[in-house]
Amino acid sequence: MNILFITSDQQRADCYGFEGRKVKTPHLDMLARAGTRFSACITPNLVCQPTRASILTGLLPRTHGVSDNGIDLPDAVGEAGYAGGFTRAGYRTGYIGKAHFKTCNTFAPTGTPECRLTAQPDNWYGPYMGFDHVELMVEGHNTNPPRKPPYCQHYERWYHADGRGEEKNRLLLSRLAPETDAAQTYHSGLPAAWHNSTWIGDRTIEFLRANRDKPFCVWASFPDPHHPFDCPEPWSRLHHPDEVDLPQHRTMDLERRPWWHRESLYGTPKMENAELRNFREKHSRTPVQDDRQLRDLIANYYGMISLIDHNVGRILAALDQYGLADDTLVVYSTDHGDWLGDHGLILKGPMAYEGLLRVGLLVRGPGVPAGKVVADAVSTVDLPATFADYAGVSLADARHSTSLRPLIEKDGSRDFAFSEWDLRASRCGVDLWLRTVRTKTHKLTLETNSGAGELYDLANDPQEMDNRFGDSAVASVQRELTAMIKSRPDDAVAQLPQVGMA
Repeated sequence: MNILFITSDQQRADCYGFEGRKVKTPHLDMLARAGTRFSACITPNLVCQPTRASILTGLLPRTHGVSDNGIDLPDAVGEAGYAGGFTRAGYRTGYIGKAHFKTCNTFAPTGTPECRLTAQPDNWYGPYMGFDHVELMVEGHNTNPPRKPPYCQHYERWYHADGRGEEKNRLLLSRLAPETDAAQTYHSGLPAAWHNSTWIGDRTIEFLRANRDKPFCVWASFPDPHHPFDCPEPWSRLHHPDEVDLPQHRTMDLERRPWWHRESLYGTPKMENAELRNFREKHSRTPVQDDRQLRDLIANYYGMISLIDHNVGRILAALDQYGLADDTLVVYSTDHGDWLGDHGLILKGPMAYEGLLRVGLLVRGPGVPAGKVVADAVSTVDLPATFADYAGVSLADARHSTSLRPLIEKDGSRDFAFSEWDLRASRCGVDLWLRTVRTKTHKLTLETNSGAGELYDLANDPQEMDNRFGDSAVASVQRELTAMIKSRPDDAVAQLPQVGMA
């Protein structure tokens, strides 16, 4: 059994055509129809780095040590993850695209393959984190344009190799008409042929071609639709702003939320590096958007997803072309979502609303029922055990990961899924220790330093308007969910040093 794992970055679980939103995802819709999808899958953490480390290792963030962005995953922990297990079992393992197991924006050069301040060798292709072949990019988002060698990786070297890198960067940062004042949103002038989503599609197809005669396990990682929302033409024009879906409730209502919501939005980060502190205050937080701005932002976000969908279609066509489809488990997911205007919020942070916490998870392959929808609460931390189960591979230590195969092929069930995030004061001036559980019908988040919390009845209040925490009418539910939080294994490691911001 081959494993083809494809991820996006910051894609909401409802931003697929089959979920009912007006986003065009024809290939992902076909993938869902041909396989099984999970409608209540959550992320083990609400931001990139901890989640990606959990997906690799099968461990929760406080156990693998990457409890927030800006903390490097230890090499030995990463190498013990599922990729290392598949490599040791004789599989050809590959990683293509945005990794984010190590920190990109660091306080000083760290010497890692993902640090934008570290000069990188031009002939290195791994091994890395258990994968024996990697083709990476440094960051992958266009907050900063692709850097020239040697401060780059494989995508950036390809991007600059023809001597036209500066021209491409000018196009990348150009804002095509009509311009918008929506936060971090513009029509990029970079032709799609040079976009990193296209490059990842190309390189994944080449990996499949080169390894079609041997068992393989490959992770193709697209860095969109993460902000800035800078989709290239013609994809940025694919969804008209007047026709996109607006959130039902898009007013900031901090007066009815726990104290840490306001603190995370307005608190001052405790960080000595002025440049990174400014980034944390300005780029990671956005002003409330009016309806017109929100429409422009969402239309661009949809276009980024559609460009990924197009490349997913190309990759799946290559599976057919090389005769691999009948022997390959295909899985599509993401690291976390985006508020996208819910409750007046954009991007991500320590408010575990469904738009951010819930993620899509699609599975297709031999023995996988077509058209099945699993409504049990699961997590992407379960993917390593699932991959290993289908391939018959032993993993060194993925003890928080439980195979989803019984839910896919039989009538297995799950009671809840768990998410956790330890935010240091470098984010908003105060430490926040957040623990979340989600069941089919409810969700509880506790801030364990203060004892504050929020509890939502998702079955009767899907918009998460009424915080029922402390409500005597649901005291038994709160006790039950609190017990679920306390059932987490007591195997957290000591805090690792923060080497940067993200």
